[in-house]
Amino acid sequence: MPALPDQAEAPASPCVQICALDSAGICIGCGRSRDEITRWMRASAAERLVICRAARERLALRHLPPTPGR
Repeated sequence: MPALPDQAEAPASPCVQICALDSAGICIGCGRSRDEITRWMRASAAERLVICRAARERLALRHLPPTPGR
């Protein structure tokens, strides 16, 4: 029996076992919001991909090198 579309290629949790939320409610380990962490187990594969993309973008912004003159 083929996999259902929601189950096909569902990404694994981005959790890196550094579970601490910053003042904005974003995990400093994986970059997910409190809401995204809570929704993860019920999220479809498509929703998980969106969550992972947003989390990666948040982490990338956090790790930008200092801007000259700042």
